[in-house]
Amino acid sequence: MAYLSDIEIAQQCEMKPIQEIAKTAHVPEKYLELYGRYKAKVDPALMKETDRKPGKLVLVTAMTPTPAGEGKTTTTIGLADGLKRIGKDVTVALREPSLGPVFGVKGGAAGGGYAQVVPMEDINLHFTGDFHAIGAANNLLAAMLDNHIQQGNALNIDPRRITWKRCVDMNDRQLRFVVDGLGGKANGMPREDGFDITVASEIMAVFCLSSDLADLKERLGRMVVAYTYEDQPVTAADLKAVGAMAALLRDALKPNLVQTLEGTPAFVHGGPFANIAHGCNSVMATRLAMRMGDYTVTEAGFGADLGAEKFLDIKCRMAGLAPDAVVVVGTVRALKMHGGVDKKNLAPENLEALEKGIPNLLRHVSNMKNVYHLPCVVAINRFPTDTDAEIDFIISKCRELGVNTVLSTVWAEGGKGGEALAREVVRLCEEEHGRETFTFSYGLEDTIENKLNLLAQRIYGGEGAVLTPAAQKQAERLTALGYGSLPICVAKTQYSFSDDPAKLGAPEHFSITVRNLKVSAGAGFIVALTGEILTMPGLPKSPAAERIDVDDEGKITGLF
Repeated sequence: MAYLSDIEIAQQCEMKPIQEIAKTAHVPEKYLELYGRYKAKVDPALMKETDRKPGKLVLVTAMTPTPAGEGKTTTTIGLADGLKRIGKDVTVALREPSLGPVFGVKGGAAGGGYAQVVPMEDINLHFTGDFHAIGAANNLLAAMLDNHIQQGNALNIDPRRITWKRCVDMNDRQLRFVVDGLGGKANGMPREDGFDITVASEIMAVFCLSSDLADLKERLGRMVVAYTYEDQPVTAADLKAVGAMAALLRDALKPNLVQTLEGTPAFVHGGPFANIAHGCNSVMATRLAMRMGDYTVTEAGFGADLGAEKFLDIKCRMAGLAPDAVVVVGTVRALKMHGGVDKKNLAPENLEALEKGIPNLLRHVSNMKNVYHLPCVVAINRFPTDTDAEIDFIISKCRELGVNTVLSTVWAEGGKGGEALAREVVRLCEEEHGRETFTFSYGLEDTIENKLNLLAQRIYGGEGAVLTPAAQKQAERLTALGYGSLPICVAKTQYSFSDDPAKLGAPEHFSITVRNLKVSAGAGFIVALTGEILTMPGLPKSPAAERIDVDDEGKITGLF
């Protein structure tokens, strides 16, 4: 049987005019700024002028990812469509895709099968230009920093201690480490420099955590870009860069409104990675979605040890949010990979491999239930090769933790395949009172080292965190500067609970090695770099860009 690709399914969809979607989302047309027929930005003034109360918030997360795929974004969209089908007033809040993965490995990030947001090509490519604005603001600050040094360096900045990097929204390993300012005095001061991918920029984090334009400006001003010869931090405010950056970000800060294949309103805004950043869509979009629907379904990047942890410990803490229920997504195929099975041999029934791999899923579920004290359901994306015995095994193991398991077929059936999951989510929201029981995994009063230890022990299942001598000095200095009470944003491989991507399943008796700590004072957290994590990915041997094309009529192919 021949299956349509994701882009073919999306291109067959008869989209509704965005004004109609806005009406469904209770957004009056006067608050819309149209970007063509099917996209719009929403004026944040609506938040101040609506009398609607916030609805329920549902977080979708997942087990540790594998090349077999889990389908977290697909499940998020399919669940929202399922809630709509059972009569609920629902919105969905998602991140915008980065061009890095679009042209690198994934080829697209707007859901899959019959659970997608559309227009799929636009969302995956330039969309409404938000990422370009973030990159421009980031690089304006970099230019003003180097220009300040060139024009006399009144702030006494030590060029060897510049922490601000330039950025580009593309996987380009060649730019990780560069030397610039060459060519003589007129061309700047020669120094070591580098690029991050735009989604790892602190401006992306500031953008996503800001509550309004005034908060954005305050956060931008606090960003530390360098240190002086006297070891004092230099901020964007010191460089007088805040106003210009805010001007570049003004329109981008307005949440974007699109739709699912089934016409459910979708607020798609912001897009930090969860392995090297905090992995959540914007606070403004989440709050707006919650005001415009009785139920809002959102997702956080990668596994629950990354995206969900940062959603709960950073975003919810800063924004005063708390989810009413959590969905943890997994697949039989991925669990078998965690049990040691090669990707080529995942189809045959293999209960032995499933038994070895399922501790990975159970640790994520236990974290949601026993660390954060949130009601939880496991959603299993069912593949045709999954056997009843394999499904029953997962159901029985999750039941031992007091958590129900629901089969999801949203990739093949859209919202219809998400109705059972939707009913369980509604039950959890109405009966379990997650907002009242929710707790964080650590307190802000803990030291930087203790926070890292608590994350390593409670969330990752390890013995603790080990700081290199350099990281230890950084922790002491950041504490002395008054940053010790900030939450921690761990940059860690997405493929393991540990900092070693080869350690699959639910490894034990390991430590997390922290090699670098840096403050993102504007975002309001400390970034901890672990293992071999990089903030500028590279393209794979055969990038998705080789297969993306556009025909003479302007029809794009190759996104999937």
